[in-house]
Amino acid sequence: MATADGATARAASPAVVSGPKRLRSAVREILLVLAGVLVYFGVRGVTVTDAQEALDHALDLVALEKTLGVYFEPSLQAVALGSDWLVDFMNWIYIWGHWPVIAGVLLWLFFAHPAGYRRTRNAMLISGGIGLLIFVSFPVAPPRLAGLGFTDTVTEHSSAYRVLQPPAFVNQYAAMPSLHVGWDLLMGLAVYAYARHILVRIAGLALPVLMVSSVLLTANHYVIDAAVGAALVLASMAAARRIERRHSAPEPAVEPTGASIPRQRDGGSVTDASSQLPGAS
Repeated sequence: MATADGATARAASPAVVSGPKRLRSAVREILLVLAGVLVYFGVRGVTVTDAQEALDHALDLVALEKTLGVYFEPSLQAVALGSDWLVDFMNWIYIWGHWPVIAGVLLWLFFAHPAGYRRTRNAMLISGGIGLLIFVSFPVAPPRLAGLGFTDTVTEHSSAYRVLQPPAFVNQYAAMPSLHVGWDLLMGLAVYAYARHILVRIAGLALPVLMVSSVLLTANHYVIDAAVGAALVLASMAAARRIERRHSAPEPAVEPTGASIPRQRDGGSVTDASSQLPGAS
């Protein structure tokens, strides 16, 4: 005979197995993200890029920015170079405000907000894949390598970035689009959407703004690079939401094909039991 204790144990059993399942899920996700990162850096590192082609594309972007009136990079870096603390701060944002932030936000989302994690992960993988195609098909030299008189502040003032991203795994001519900006925008939106404390949410909004400032002042990207990176991530987020809706859409209800309401005999005739309900006519 079943007891209340037995029922309680059965009800608690899913929680008992949830630990191992969650661990397996965490390991699977870590391997998936690591595989994506390795492919991202691997493709960037082994891509053979013609330096002259990348330089030509860079000059084309500069000409376009001048036409649009958004070629702000020289004046912005001139302001930064006049202040040692600003250079150090922008370098710090560029180095530590990207991959460490991405890792921290993804871990937080995975354990605290699984649905948000899946959406963010999918958007990151989609935008990363498209970004790699652009890197290969449209190489662009960053301002610091385009012979335009910019200073490579990250290389001249810091060695930490070369530890986080060894030169062997980096395509120097992958300025377009700026995934530094795009992925920081993605992380910032996730923090704003799921964080509870108002100061943390404000930090989420500030993150992409700081990264845009950093990539421009450190001469690692152009204004158009930043705009395209942001647009790419927003489009990838829309695609991730669509994938999410498709997988979570409920299956259409199926009407029963057989008689589900018992029928009873009444004086030799067969009638529906529902006709005997009060109010039935």
